[in-house]
Amino acid sequence: MKRILSVFAAGAMAFAASAQSGITPEVLSALRQGYEDNSAARARQGIVSTGSFKKTALRPDVNTTGKNTYFSLDIRNTGIANQQSSGRCWMFTGLNVLRNKAMKKLGVSGFQFSHVYLFFYDQLEKSNLFLQGIIDTRDKSLDDQNVQWLMQNPLSDGGTYTGVADLVTKYGLIPAEVQAETWASNNTSEFCSHLKRKLREIAINLREQAADGKSVEQLQAYKVEQMKTVYRMLVMAYGEPVQEFLWAPKGKDDKPLSELRKYTPMEFYREYCSEAGDLQKDYVMLMNDPSRPYNKVYEIDMDRHLYDGHNWLYLNLDIRDLAQIAIASLRDSTQMYFSCDVGKFLDSKSGMLDIQAWDYDDLLGTTFGMNKKQRIQTRDSGSSHAMTLMAVDLDEKGNPIKWKVENSWGASSGHNGYLIMTNEWFNEYMFRVVVNRKYVPKKFLKLADQTPVRLPAWDPMFMEEQ
Repeated sequence: MKRILSVFAAGAMAFAASAQSGITPEVLSALRQGYEDNSAARARQGIVSTGSFKKTALRPDVNTTGKNTYFSLDIRNTGIANQQSSGRCWMFTGLNVLRNKAMKKLGVSGFQFSHVYLFFYDQLEKSNLFLQGIIDTRDKSLDDQNVQWLMQNPLSDGGTYTGVADLVTKYGLIPAEVQAETWASNNTSEFCSHLKRKLREIAINLREQAADGKSVEQLQAYKVEQMKTVYRMLVMAYGEPVQEFLWAPKGKDDKPLSELRKYTPMEFYREYCSEAGDLQKDYVMLMNDPSRPYNKVYEIDMDRHLYDGHNWLYLNLDIRDLAQIAIASLRDSTQMYFSCDVGKFLDSKSGMLDIQAWDYDDLLGTTFGMNKKQRIQTRDSGSSHAMTLMAVDLDEKGNPIKWKVENSWGASSGHNGYLIMTNEWFNEYMFRVVVNRKYVPKKFLKLADQTPVRLPAWDPMFMEEQ
């Protein structure tokens, strides 16, 4: 009897706790009493409810970053590109860095690589990566987290530097005029949605065949047969990739600077991007992720563009160490792949990224106190966009004041196509750079060779730049 009563009492307590966890009349009354209905509150409520928070919170007295365009270390402009309505910032950024090297070799002041050429192979490789992942996980339940992640992410137009390195070293590069952009490559979401649906259909068929006892060899053969459909769909959207072409560089007057020459994409890449070195072995990705221990190497599982490519691998460093390495690269006139949470505290009209230029605390009558680590842990912040880091302004002691990046949103966006960020913003919302190993101190290079800590593909820091 005592046991029955104790169980009943425990149930009653659980019920009471459950009732209290809701918004009861008493709780609602307390909430109402907590709101001070005075003239200042009413004035603030009128402002907040009738206009843009971002415009209202902007402080004109602090909005100076975008106006100060002097930089003590500034690499010459290579021309603003435009990714249009696509998620290919990672590719534009990676190719912008290579473009700077190619222009020096070509002796020209303007040049662009064909992004649609490389994007075709990116989408083809990602399709194969997904389908092979389905074969590799054929014995797992459909509810398995790995399988679920695959089904949720069969394909995307986003990516990282690792994808640029793997794709370029496998397929080469061609000039923009050799293979032009299409409507679908400039507006990727619609076609991508159809291709993803087709890939999921093939995936289900693969799993059903595996359940019926088909061998891995039979599944591989079926995958290759279905990849023919994928290839055909990609050709319809982006055109078939050029395999060889005739080309000559042109000067300012649009006249050829040499005779036409025949190239394959790999020949073109090797001849004009040789100064960049080995894109895989000579470069290291540096991350600032305070949610994890510094001075360790991390690898994101299944985060690659090619099945036989490389996962996203990075060395996690204190922001001050990372900044000094970036400065060393800029001192040598070498641009870098750079990624950040670009949507935070951005004035897209002026190209300013400045935390102090907005006062959301006073506007909304509260404070926003999470630090960078907490924002990562709660998924409030993460790397969302890649750009080309090309300039820094240093004070008399060599400390950074502000930074400049070359964006890929067109010349009419931001400050003539560029974004300028305060060093405070850099510290809080910048996440990674990719630098040549020669700019990294030996003590950090030794750390980069350690066995990486493996992280799952759904980790909070896995976010493809778009």
